[in-house]
Amino acid sequence: MQLILIRHGETLWNKEGRVQGTSDIELSDIGKKQAKLLALSLKDHTIEAIHVSPLKRALQTAKIINEFHSLDIQIHQNLMEMDQGDFEGFSFKELMADKKEFLKRWITDPAAIKMPNGESLSELQNRAWRTMEEIISKSQNALIVSHNFTIAAILCRLRNISLSEFRSACVDTASKTIVQIANEGATIDLLNDRSHL
Repeated sequence: MQLILIRHGETLWNKEGRVQGTSDIELSDIGKKQAKLLALSLKDHTIEAIHVSPLKRALQTAKIINEFHSLDIQIHQNLMEMDQGDFEGFSFKELMADKKEFLKRWITDPAAIKMPNGESLSELQNRAWRTMEEIISKSQNALIVSHNFTIAAILCRLRNISLSEFRSACVDTASKTIVQIANEGATIDLLNDRSHL
C-alpha cells in the first residue's frame, strides 16, 4: 500500500512567518493555487481513501485534490497540527526575541519539552500515530492531508528514528511525500516533493 502525505497549501500566516498550530487559518490565494497544482500532479494516482485534519487549511487542500477522485473525505482530530499553546499567532522573530531560552531548551529536547499550555512532539506523535495505525490497517492507498509537525512526527515513527531528528522529516507547504508500506516496513519513495509547483 501507498501513503501520500500532503502538507496543506500556504496561508497568510505561513507567509508572515507566524506560529499556526491549532489556529484555524484558511488557505491564501497562493495556497489555493498551490493546492490546484498539487491536485493536478495527483490526478492519475490510485487513491482509495482521503484522511484529513479538521483545520480549514488542510480540509480546503484535501477538497481541491478530491475534485479528481470523488471520495468521502474522512476527518480525524488526531491529524491536527501540534498545539503550540501560548505561542499561537506569534511571529518567529518575536519568539526569537522574547522566548530565546525556552527555544534553546526545546531545540535540545523537542520530544519532551511541552509548548506552554500546548503539546510536546511526543504527545503529538502518540495521538497522530493512533490514527495512522487505523489507516494502515485498512491496506488502502491513502492520501493524508495534514501539517508540518504532524507529518514530521509520523515520518519519524515510519523511519524508526528519534523525534530529536524530526527536522530531517519537516516538509514545506503544498508538498507531497510518498511512502510504500509492506511487511518489511516503510520505504520513503519521495520526500517533501514540490516539483509540481
